[in-house]
Amino acid sequence: MKETVLFLTRHGQTEWNLQQRMQGHQNSALTALGEQQAEWLRDRLEGENLSAIYSSTSPRALHTAQILRGKRSLSIQQDASLMEINMSIWEGMNTDQIEQDYPLQYSHFFTRPDLYLPLASGETYSQLEQRVTPTIERIINDNKGLEVLIVTHRITLKVIMAHFLNKSLQELGEMPDILSTALCKVTLTDHHTTIDLYGDTSHYL
Repeated sequence: MKETVLFLTRHGQTEWNLQQRMQGHQNSALTALGEQQAEWLRDRLEGENLSAIYSSTSPRALHTAQILRGKRSLSIQQDASLMEINMSIWEGMNTDQIEQDYPLQYSHFFTRPDLYLPLASGETYSQLEQRVTPTIERIINDNKGLEVLIVTHRITLKVIMAHFLNKSLQELGEMPDILSTALCKVTLTDHHTTIDLYGDTSHYL
């Protein structure tokens, strides 16, 4: 029975990560360390026989994917449904300010995703889940028996991994954080799913 292997990662560190600003659908550039993190992961994945690379359309994710591609002659398939959760007016704001101005929503965002209610036009975790899960299933179906790399974002990746771990949105708040370019690996057969790696940073030097 042929295995389908998904390698999933978060983009490298960005300027707003350093400044502790929420990003969501907005973007900030990778830092020098963020580029280095992507290079470390690129080297780690060098021996893998990747057949496809998928990326969020956010420039920080796409830049990371371009570094991870290395010398492979693969096109990067961009998909907006792999973008980060829409954080509405929080995007660009410092997390300390958000916590001060919106203490309950901020707490729920990280610890009780099932209770989190976004402001204005932002997304709930359930809406994010409904956006990204069909895309992951499509990627799996399009790449049966192959190895695939997916470059996405912190919250989006946690939601994806919660799906594979059969975790509820409430349980998602208890899952470990996923750092910049941390690697997740999921191996699938017709009847079984194995989580080989979750948020692994052993490529950090």
